[in-house]
Order: sequence, then structure tokens, then C-alpha cells
Amino acid sequence: MKLHFLDRSSLKDHSFTVKRNRYPYFLRVWHYHPELELVLVAQSTGTRFIGDSIERFKEGEVVLIGENLPHMWLNDDAYFSESEDLIAEAIGIHFKKEFLGSGFLGVPELKHIRDLVEKSKYGLKFNNLSAETLAQITELLNHNGFDKLIRFIHILDILASQKDVTVLASEGYLNAFRKTNSKNLDRTYEYIFNNFNKSIALKEVAEVANMNPSAFSRFFKRVNRKTFKEYVNEIRIGYACKLLTEQRYNITRICYESGFNNISNFNRQFKKITGKSPTQYLRHHNYA
Repeated sequence: MKLHFLDRSSLKDHSFTVKRNRYPYFLRVWHYHPELELVLVAQSTGTRFIGDSIERFKEGEVVLIGENLPHMWLNDDAYFSESEDLIAEAIGIHFKKEFLGSGFLGVPELKHIRDLVEKSKYGLKFNNLSAETLAQITELLNHNGFDKLIRFIHILDILASQKDVTVLASEGYLNAFRKTNSKNLDRTYEYIFNNFNKSIALKEVAEVANMNPSAFSRFFKRVNRKTFKEYVNEIRIGYACKLLTEQRYNITRICYESGFNNISNFNRQFKKITGKSPTQYLRHHNYA
């Protein structure tokens, strides 16, 4: 997936924007922007990519994405079929960290919102939000001016007080993405994401980065705080989790679709990374 910068800076005369996006399917672009983004998925299902997190999404999901964090919502195959009459709909709110001025979030009463904004750098999924909160996000479309601003701050207050929150991207991915402006490393991540479900050798990726394998291995571990092999395995297991929840293939097929070449190694890595076997993972998510 090639990473794109998208210009979301249409904030003239507004401190933040609220937009309803309603299409046959969501934009299939792996992208980032300096604005934070709060997303409520109103309709559709598919796979969500945020940093190195790969998970299923469904309607009713609310996610907050921090500034410059790469992301993409990829709808299920049925949404790209002309024979299906499906709609992908989401409410998207874009705002800058300093949308109320550089000092506003510094006041003591807003510490919890300031902490929320800071944690959003990983991407946050809010679980089990009330129907009232979902309605409040949607209803922002119907308000303007000061009333709209106050309502948005109230929503941030609610989200900042939530206890059931899932952190999405890993610290290693964030460090790697933020600490380098290297085009060689950008090409390396792009190559990994495009080839993780195939046989992918350290030597091949080192060539993409224009480094010898030994130097690349040391560099990659220093930047990501994990080895190249560990990094690839985490991406593969994330993809395997997506396939498991789709329930289209059996576990053996998923093993090979995810880039592993034997079931024992797949099971070992799956347990190591998720803490569960593939079968236990399915049961935990009520798919078995």
C-alpha cells in the first residue's frame, strides 16, 4: 500500500469540520494528514488499517486517529460488486490539536481531553459507547457556530472519560514512522505491506532500503524495537485475525494466506502474539 498525504485543511472560518461521507465504498487509499480525525462508521463492514493494526470494523464503531497516523478503511469485497446494493457511510470530524488555541487544552479542567489527544497518536477505538453518544456525534451535522463547538467539546469530554478503549497502533510502528523521513525506509514499509503474505526475505527488503542485510537488520531493530522477522510476523498475525473473523477460510487456509509456510509455526506465532490459539481467538470473539 503506497502511503499518500491527503489535504484535510479546509478549516477556513471553522475550528473543526464535520462531514457525512456516503458512498458505495470508502476511499481505498492508505493515507495520513496533520488533522486528528474522529470517525463514526454509520453503515458498512470491512477491514480497518491504522498504523500496524489490522482489524475488522462494523457499523457503530467510533475511532479517534491522531495527527499524521496512516490509516484506511477497506470495505468487504461485496461493496465493490455491481450486483450488490450496499452503502458505506461514516461521520468524519477533522480538527487540529490546537483547534481552540495553543493554550486552551492546557487548563486543568481539560487535562483529560489533553490526555485523550495525546493518546490518539496510537489510534483509539471506543468500545460499547451508548446509543446517546453515537447520536450526539451524528447530530453535530445539524448544528452551527457556538452551539456546535460546545457540543463537540462535550463529545470529547465523554470520550476522554471512557474506560473501555482499545489502543490500535504499536509503539514500535509509531517510533518507526515518526523518527524518520527516509524515503528508503518509506519504501521498505510499503514493500513489507505489499508482500507480507508471501515469502519475504531479509535480503530482499534490505535491497529495497539500499542497505546490506546486516546493517539493515541492526537499523530496523533499533528503529522498531523488534527484529524484522518479529515485525513481519505481527503484521501476518494481524491479517490472520482479520481472515478468521471473516469466516471464509478454515485455519489451515488462513495460515498460508497470511504468509506462513507451516501450520505449527503459524499456531506458535499466533499464540505468542495474541495470547490465544486461533480456535480460542474465534471462541473469544463469539465466532466458534
